[in-house]
Amino acid sequence: MVSKTFNRYIWLVNLLLQNGKLTFDEISMLWEDSQLGDGKSLPLRTFHQHRKAVEELFGIEIGCTAPSDGYRYYIKNPQIMQKDKTRQWLLNSFTLSNMIIAGHNMKDRILFENIPGGIEYLQPIIESMQQNKVLELDYQAYGSHLETYHMEPYAMKVYRQRWYIVGRLQEQDAIRHLSLDRIIDLRQTDSSFMIPRDFNAEKYFANTIGVYVNGDMNPQKIRIRAYGKQVDYLRSLPLHRSQEEVLTKHEQYSEFQYRVCITSELTTELLAMGENIEVLEPQELRDEMKKRLEGSIKRYQ
Repeated sequence: MVSKTFNRYIWLVNLLLQNGKLTFDEISMLWEDSQLGDGKSLPLRTFHQHRKAVEELFGIEIGCTAPSDGYRYYIKNPQIMQKDKTRQWLLNSFTLSNMIIAGHNMKDRILFENIPGGIEYLQPIIESMQQNKVLELDYQAYGSHLETYHMEPYAMKVYRQRWYIVGRLQEQDAIRHLSLDRIIDLRQTDSSFMIPRDFNAEKYFANTIGVYVNGDMNPQKIRIRAYGKQVDYLRSLPLHRSQEEVLTKHEQYSEFQYRVCITSELTTELLAMGENIEVLEPQELRDEMKKRLEGSIKRYQ
């Protein structure tokens, strides 16, 4: 469960997004009535600490009107929520968490995909990213021994129900990704780091599906043919940001084109669509799909 402090930040953002401008007294009264307030008024100092944290963590500015307008607080840049999918996701996720906390009778009626573990590390990791502090963590990958690493956290990503932290692993002097559910323990150190000016998380993952990135790989043109309802699924939820629908045969099939690196994660995503898709090109990906499908068939013989 997300920490209570984070939930307070999200509560404040939602309150101002929904109500527009509110005085501190109005905010404090609503806080006292909320589940997060525990029946206590909101201290002014705590309110300003939350304002600052909201801006630092989410880039959402909480402004205050002039005395003639009664010192009312409001979201100065609400348009940022429409442009930034990361902020939207965080706000929506934490908002739902707040709703579940407030209404315990709903806990058995709102079902989530299970995330194996590591949620408890979200806040310290985000704080380390915010402060540019090196993380020392005990990590045990599947089939490996326990290792202690020092990571400079650059970014985070969710993929296939797992949280990943991405950054420079000092022991390997390279950018790596680690799954939060394989972290045994985590500590923030006093050592600082600087994110390379040329690092951009969106660009880093731009040519791949999943979390695996190989700097030696170049993106290739991928073309697939989708049948039946899979066409609508791909239209509503593209496999990759580069997706283009390049050919449509009404009620028969549609062909989609991508520009991505060929990785095992790409193949796995395509295989998950079963008989509803066919890889047309490149030949190497078509051959890999056939090889893995034949391997699956052998399991059943």
